[in-house]
Amino acid sequence: MKTEKIGVILLNLGGPERISEVVPFLYNLFSDRDIIRLGPKPLQKPLAWLIAHKRAGKSRRNYSLIGGGSPLTRITLEQERALQETLQADGMYKVVTAMRYWQPRAVSALKKLTEERISKMIALPLYPQYSSATTGSSFADLRREISAAGLSCTLREIDSWQNHPLYVSCLAQYITEGLAGFPGRDATIVYSAHSLPAELVEKGDPYVDQLKETIQGLEQNTGHRGILCFQSRSGPVRWLAPSTPETLRKLAGQGCKNVLMVPLSFVSDHVETLYEINILYRKMAAELGMRLESTRSLNTDPTFIECLRALVIEKAREFES
Repeated sequence: MKTEKIGVILLNLGGPERISEVVPFLYNLFSDRDIIRLGPKPLQKPLAWLIAHKRAGKSRRNYSLIGGGSPLTRITLEQERALQETLQADGMYKVVTAMRYWQPRAVSALKKLTEERISKMIALPLYPQYSSATTGSSFADLRREISAAGLSCTLREIDSWQNHPLYVSCLAQYITEGLAGFPGRDATIVYSAHSLPAELVEKGDPYVDQLKETIQGLEQNTGHRGILCFQSRSGPVRWLAPSTPETLRKLAGQGCKNVLMVPLSFVSDHVETLYEINILYRKMAAELGMRLESTRSLNTDPTFIECLRALVIEKAREFES
């Protein structure tokens, strides 16, 4: 049992919990040059403001179709509580959440830890595959807040966990369950991951390679092969290809009738799963003559929470050396 408490900071994107929060959330998102560069640096925030207002109407409609807001914060806080509970037998830990573009932000998470005089911290991104636009940006934001507060602490970062056996096992189970929902019929597995500006990958971002590592583990586990594509493009840049809509149209042209979509790079239900996959892409598939079903999200699945616990315990050993 450890005698000194360790802080665990869950890092995630965040999302508007009500319609009135859509514009400020989008502004925060598009203001981040780690995710998308909107011209010269001085123009980033003005252009972010314009894009946020331009996209607000469509985004509000999308969120209204899934209950009026994103459940991402609620689910992440449930993951926080589940991880806190499962870590009780492993020593003294304090689990908090830091969202990149909405509340609770990193400054709030750090305040909770410093109030308990915690100086050893582990940053655990809820992005299995590393990208400078997600994990990298969240790390940078957390480091800035630590510096701004003048904190004297030791921070350990978990870069990625794309092939952790418990993560892969959990997804593989969902794929097996999903395929069973097409009894007596073949279904094509489509791995849909959040897209990125192609320039990031061309400059060495490991995101796509790590997605492929996850898929390789899943294929070895399930014995089924799948197709990788990318969803959620959101800005005037060149994005990773093929897109999910392009992939669905291609499959329909090849005579495919059943699609099992696996949300890859997402560990919680939010607008990309609830609206894009389960409403938009399902409708598109139906119009193309296909049936589309999706595997469920990890959320607070006990195996997934055990994966997070294992990641924390392994990283905490670094404080002992």
